[in-house]
Amino acid sequence: MTGAQESLVRIDAPRVEDGAAIWRIARDSEVLDLNSSYSYLLWCRDFAATSAVARGSDGEPIAFVTGYVRPDHPEALVVWQVAVDRSHRGQGLAGVLLDALTARVVGGPGIREVETTVTPDNTASDRLFTSYAQRHGARLEREVLFDGGLFPEGTAHQPEVLYRIGPIGALPV
Repeated sequence: MTGAQESLVRIDAPRVEDGAAIWRIARDSEVLDLNSSYSYLLWCRDFAATSAVARGSDGEPIAFVTGYVRPDHPEALVVWQVAVDRSHRGQGLAGVLLDALTARVVGGPGIREVETTVTPDNTASDRLFTSYAQRHGARLEREVLFDGGLFPEGTAHQPEVLYRIGPIGALPV
């Protein structure tokens, strides 16, 4: 992002009242699995500490990343979804948002790696997380986490490939 673009964007934790906007951004992405609008409200309430929103000059969300700490692996921040409003795509905002979230949560209660899943056809997410690992000087490991046959759609769902990135340290924002 350029300096002018960065000055128009503020990144912070989501608030419950951001849930509807985040749901709309996810819906309009046309690539994310859309959860219920209720789940985005809960996410903004229960996982705000491990999630982030980018706000435009009017204060409304224009991008988000949702995440949580894995209960059985508390050194892992699991990134659930990342989406940027269509009118703000192509400016590197997803990477800026991911770096800002990392800077906020890494160094806290032992978080040392990022996990996410990406389907093989999602080249934008593959590029986002590959470049994230490179910026952090971290190792990136990939393995199939959930085979497509595990989903109710059967063969219609691609496998979810686990990306494990680490060890990571906070980048200055």
